[in-house]
Amino acid sequence: MTKNKTCFTSFNPLPKSYSLPERFTFPFFYQPHPLCVLAAEQLQQVLEQQQEWQHNFGLTDDPNNIIGKMFGVLLVKNANGELGFISAFSGKLAKKNHIKGFVPPVFDLLSNNSFFLTEQAEINQLNSRIEQLESSDRRHILISQLTLIHEQWQLEESNLRTELIHNRKTRKQQRQLSQKELAENQYQALLKTLAEQSVYDKWRLNELNQNWQSKASELQQELDELESELMTIRQVRKSTSSKLQEKIFEQYGFVNCALEKKSLLDIFAETSLETPPAGAGECAAPKLLQYAFINKLTPLAMAEFWWGASPKSEVRKHKQFYPACIGKCQPILHHMLDGMALDDNPFLENQGANKAMDILFDDGQILVVNKPSGLLSVPGKEVEDSVYQRIKLLYPHARGPLIVHRLDMATSGLMVLALTPQVNKLMQKLFIQREIDKEYIAIIDGLIDAKRGEIELPLCGDFYDRPRQLVNFKDGKPAKTSWQVIEHYPSKNQTKVRLKPYTGRTHQLRVHCAHDQGLNMPIVGDDLYGTTSNRLHLHAQTLKFKHPISNKLMEFKAEAEF
Repeated sequence: MTKNKTCFTSFNPLPKSYSLPERFTFPFFYQPHPLCVLAAEQLQQVLEQQQEWQHNFGLTDDPNNIIGKMFGVLLVKNANGELGFISAFSGKLAKKNHIKGFVPPVFDLLSNNSFFLTEQAEINQLNSRIEQLESSDRRHILISQLTLIHEQWQLEESNLRTELIHNRKTRKQQRQLSQKELAENQYQALLKTLAEQSVYDKWRLNELNQNWQSKASELQQELDELESELMTIRQVRKSTSSKLQEKIFEQYGFVNCALEKKSLLDIFAETSLETPPAGAGECAAPKLLQYAFINKLTPLAMAEFWWGASPKSEVRKHKQFYPACIGKCQPILHHMLDGMALDDNPFLENQGANKAMDILFDDGQILVVNKPSGLLSVPGKEVEDSVYQRIKLLYPHARGPLIVHRLDMATSGLMVLALTPQVNKLMQKLFIQREIDKEYIAIIDGLIDAKRGEIELPLCGDFYDRPRQLVNFKDGKPAKTSWQVIEHYPSKNQTKVRLKPYTGRTHQLRVHCAHDQGLNMPIVGDDLYGTTSNRLHLHAQTLKFKHPISNKLMEFKAEAEF
């Protein structure tokens, strides 16, 4: 793998025959160009053999500080017309920004003359002071003593209130019994005595609370002074960090093929986020394009792959290619690729066009349809054609259709729709109460040893890379799937399975199959969590429920095309 001072890498060897891409890669959905695959394999060989730096990708037996990494390769021509590629990694590698053979960062935070190190040192001092105050013995003693005081206070107050309630009941009984048995003057004297007892009881409660309040107030005042100092330092840290982050964003200037420059702040000001997320500009794709434009290299195609063990939350497989992320990279790449001829954006295409959608059941109240792969369930931002739109055209006078549930665009199979608001409400209730029985058929990329099992992995959306989903045990929503092997295809290294979701989370079956804590085998054709194919091999095959009006058990089945 030969390199010169421009990080340009020649192919070793260059194939005798090859074709160059006609247009540059659409980075958010692509099949890697064969030369990009070759470049990635050449880079991967270097990663396996190099001994100049150490980074724990999780590919060895060391379980500590495992950090898998996205790498990117950019197919380029240099000024001499030579074909080659440049390489990049996301973030830092081996705790460094600069590694021989890889393009540099757009802005180097760690350089010796960078303002970042000085200002980060100030923040680190604030962090140390905060940690010192938070862990101080006096603070912990005060918190412990106040906790004990409030517990004892609460206990004594509760016991006294119980006693006072008993005394009040006793006085009431005495008044009721004595009114008939005592003479008037004796009865009035008793009432006076009982009233004095009542006043005394109230005094006891008030005295107890005042005594405990006095004990607590001195300690609370001392603790409040410590907490006030902590709050002040935290506010200073927040303000300092915010200013530093904005200063950093100003240093990140990205150019396009016309060398028009925009800062991160300007780029994200035009988005719904308004401000750049942390780590924006550190991904491989922007680093590659930036280097190519500045060094007069002509970009031809690009690909990014994961190297290392799978992370705990995301679905990432060793050596597998992935598209650029949406939240952090899309706004940057929109600017950087401006003026370049790109491959078609498949998200703008109606992939369900000319695909028939069969209506399997219609009683004027509900509809059951067999949705083809590629057809949206509801209209999208760019494509209106959908199950909803087609049914609306077929039933122009109906009060519906009303979408009860959805299937992913890439998923085929059974969907039920309501034709009236009343039926929609009843069907929604069936789904909420999980009284809808659904089964899916899928082809999995791999051979499963076990015959059946269950997967429980909580899911939540990836805020910076929608519509991808994450496994999140802290904030994710519960998601449960059972699976059963139907047939193995050893020659294709694939398995046909039956999937039964007990919950209806977004991409639940796709993530539960692909994640390393699930089946660890993506569904064939899954362009988000696996590799692209002619289609996603996932089909909603059976649907069972009680009719919302007649209460009759309904069962539907549509065989998968694959």
